[in-house]
Amino acid sequence: MKELVEAESLQSRIYRIRGQHVMLDADLARLYEVPTKRLNEQVRRNVRRFPRDFMFQLTPHEAEQLRSQFATSNAGRGGRRYQPYVFTEEGVAMLSTTLKSDRAIEVNIAIMRAFVKLRHALSVRRELAVKVERLEGKVNLLETDVRFIREDVRQLRNPAEKSGPRVKGFGKD
Repeated sequence: MKELVEAESLQSRIYRIRGQHVMLDADLARLYEVPTKRLNEQVRRNVRRFPRDFMFQLTPHEAEQLRSQFATSNAGRGGRRYQPYVFTEEGVAMLSTTLKSDRAIEVNIAIMRAFVKLRHALSVRRELAVKVERLEGKVNLLETDVRFIREDVRQLRNPAEKSGPRVKGFGKD
């Protein structure tokens, strides 16, 4: 059980859909050790606790994209007959108010930690991207400076060439 609720394990179950980090209802149900149908029943009974920014249903296209990433059941073969629901971080936190078992509490704590680690990792990645961008800008400036220095050296070695501006005092004036 401890392995199931490790933040690293949970991070692989957090997806980016519609610009938000979300978890699938089936993954959450598995973690809470309840059938997906029961989890969704609890949500429907408490629908006011789950506005659209806490939970939403995937479109057929979004569900198909997820299906192509990993094996999920197909409708008509004993699988789901409707599109999955996904829960944002806030929606997962709200689940803790509707699912009151000790398991639900433990899983919610672990999931919140996973979301925090994910935010931290994304923040670090953004900081690195900014630093790399700055370095690339400096490298481009250095490359330009080196190109000008090479051109100046080439002109000093061969003053007869007529490429670029001439420096007074060198070559034939």
